[in-house]
Amino acid sequence: MDAENILATVVFLLLEELQQITRHRRVILLRLIQDHTRPLYCRINLSVPVLDRFFNDDDTRPNFRLSRESVNMLLNHLKEDRRHCWGATIEVLVFAFWLASGASYRVVSRVFAIPHSTVHCIVQRVTEEVAAIRHQVIHLPRTPEDLHIVSHGFTELARHRAFLKAAGATDCCHVCIKPSSGPDGQCYRSRKLVPSIILQAVCDHQGRFIDTCVGWPGSVHDSRVLRNSPLYRQAISPPPGRFILAHGGYPCLQHPLPFITPYKRPVQCVGALRFNSHHSRARCIIERAFGMMKTRFRAIFLQTQEVHHTFVPHVITACAILHNICLGVGDVVAPEDEPEDDVQDEGEAGLEAGSGALWRDRLSAEVSALEEVPLDHDYC
Repeated sequence: MDAENILATVVFLLLEELQQITRHRRVILLRLIQDHTRPLYCRINLSVPVLDRFFNDDDTRPNFRLSRESVNMLLNHLKEDRRHCWGATIEVLVFAFWLASGASYRVVSRVFAIPHSTVHCIVQRVTEEVAAIRHQVIHLPRTPEDLHIVSHGFTELARHRAFLKAAGATDCCHVCIKPSSGPDGQCYRSRKLVPSIILQAVCDHQGRFIDTCVGWPGSVHDSRVLRNSPLYRQAISPPPGRFILAHGGYPCLQHPLPFITPYKRPVQCVGALRFNSHHSRARCIIERAFGMMKTRFRAIFLQTQEVHHTFVPHVITACAILHNICLGVGDVVAPEDEPEDDVQDEGEAGLEAGSGALWRDRLSAEVSALEEVPLDHDYC
């Protein structure tokens, strides 16, 4: 009886391996049939390990830091019909591999067995194409129902009903760059003396970016970036009666853009301490969003970018777009990066004219008067 079981197991394994070989040959045949109209130099080369694993339905995350669903969603958003022989799928894979690895163009060309100059053109072109769909993927809540869902999510994050009017959380993130030559090079050095470019972002209760502003040099204060951002200048969101959560480095405003910040340290009042605690619980979602994006694209955010500093904002915008696409299909990574310390300086005094301190005091009174909301939040 044991011999029969062993024989049956061996036969089953042999049949399974035969089926895999058959599927592999079928995929190769289909690719060859689809590519017969293309010149030989730009046909899909399945002898390249990266492409072989992708087209044989293996896990794409080790090579591209994106799930297969995320790659397909990105392709659906781009909807580009390549007229120059290179297929959209290959170009997106080259671009995603470059983002995930942070490798030089020369290394990527060796991985995909394509010319170095072609890799450069693909990365530049796909980055611009992804950045061009920004308003399709990164946008403010479009309906009152969407805004209500976001506000309710922040209520659960803060664990208090006083934050039912929260419509987003904002912060800034520094991306290291190669020092710029010329007299303006020192302008890019942050308070940590590292050359960087600033990404200002607003996210919803799930960590999805709803507004971004990128490109300011690292030496610029967060409040100045805010003052010159379209979000502040246009003041189209959030609607009246709602506010955005921000850290203590921003001014507390009621108009033109409602910003609610925590009380400055040191805090003596128990009510202010309680308000700061609930405020921090809700606002930390923006730090988590940055952490998820930095974890997925560690080579971009945790290493110095070798590309020209004028191209870095396009790369950062593309990363933010891919972050939203991944969250939309359930492709979530746990953040590994530690959040930065809150900046506690006063920022630019010019923003204090529309102070929202009275509004914050009312919210603090509500926090002291109302009970907490015992709800657990699902980040996904």
